[in-house]
Amino acid sequence: MNKPFIITIFLFTVLFISCEKPQPDTKNTTNQELSEKERNNLINPQGKTIETRFLLPDGYKRENYPENSFAIYLRTFPLKPDTSRVIYYDGKIKNKKVHAAILDIDVGDKDLQQCADAVMRLRAEYLFKQKRFSDIHFNFTSKFSAEYTKWAEGYRIQMSGNNASWIKTQQPDYSYENFKKYIFFVYNYAGTLSLSQELKTKTYKDLDIGDVFIQGGSPGHAMIVMDVALNPKNQKKIYLLAQSYMPAQSIHVVKNLQNPRISPWYELNEKEEKVFTPEWTFKTTNLKTF
Repeated sequence: MNKPFIITIFLFTVLFISCEKPQPDTKNTTNQELSEKERNNLINPQGKTIETRFLLPDGYKRENYPENSFAIYLRTFPLKPDTSRVIYYDGKIKNKKVHAAILDIDVGDKDLQQCADAVMRLRAEYLFKQKRFSDIHFNFTSKFSAEYTKWAEGYRIQMSGNNASWIKTQQPDYSYENFKKYIFFVYNYAGTLSLSQELKTKTYKDLDIGDVFIQGGSPGHAMIVMDVALNPKNQKKIYLLAQSYMPAQSIHVVKNLQNPRISPWYELNEKEEKVFTPEWTFKTTNLKTF
């Protein structure tokens, strides 16, 4: 089904400025790059997944999770070759090198899969792989619930201004190709605002794989926790963050410019009130979960 040609001004605004900056506080940001020696200690260029590409600082260990969990899905997510660059939806290369690795998943050919969309994509891909079709649903900014099972059964979403409704137009189709049509359609009408309202608040000290830092609205941004490790001796926790951004671009693990010594890992400090990433600053209270 073709996407609606006309989107209301409200939804247009949410879609195209949902990942607008502000930039992180410059007084707290360092542009220092990792030395080659430090980089080689933490990154295995031959690693093909999150788990095998990113090594741990001394004293840290990865915790165990159930085999079919969302955590294992993200931790073992395939990566593109180490030399790959972040690509925009139109094929252009992103010149700002804030990435430590690029997830091996398409971005699409339209300016749709931005920040919150990337989070929804990863969650939906996991649920689809597990055949948990009834768990795939996202709310539009208008509060309409877009359920994948309705889409797969042949219903399509008809928009009239801000109002959405289902109409039966297709035969049932649970194929991956049809699933992708669903998720890219959802991108048109969901974003940081709707996703932030849909997720549950999480305490920063309890951060885990699959949790999401998200600021909803215009501007807004969202990033997902891809992996976590713990130091058993001092109980310190470190984690990896991934994002898409604006315009729509490759989903990528970001560097930690605040602490190049452990980059791309971020260290959890319960006393801190902010998390500084290369292109966005979150409050630690912005953490949520599915």
